[in-house]
Amino acid sequence: MSFFGAPGLQQQQGAINPQNIALAEQELELFTDLFNRITDSCHQKCISTDYSQADLSQGEAVCIDRCVAKYLETNTKVSSKMQQVVLITLYHLHK
Repeated sequence: MSFFGAPGLQQQQGAINPQNIALAEQELELFTDLFNRITDSCHQKCISTDYSQADLSQGEAVCIDRCVAKYLETNTKVSSKMQQVVLITLYHLHK
């Protein structure tokens, strides 16, 4: 399946849905922003600035692994909570 709809949908419709393109672009932008924030945060926290070795040390690798896992877990929890708040707000607006 593509970002732009179901497989083969493009051939059936003759054109790509512009709304799906906009949503895919927005999703890519959000994912890129998340990736950059994780990279910056975990790099600052876990990687020594002396760069004496080409590869990560075992300690750095473990730190990066934990940092990314915590960042993603936190992001998932916050996103879920925000989604709940939006749904509750919409429910109360349409009562």
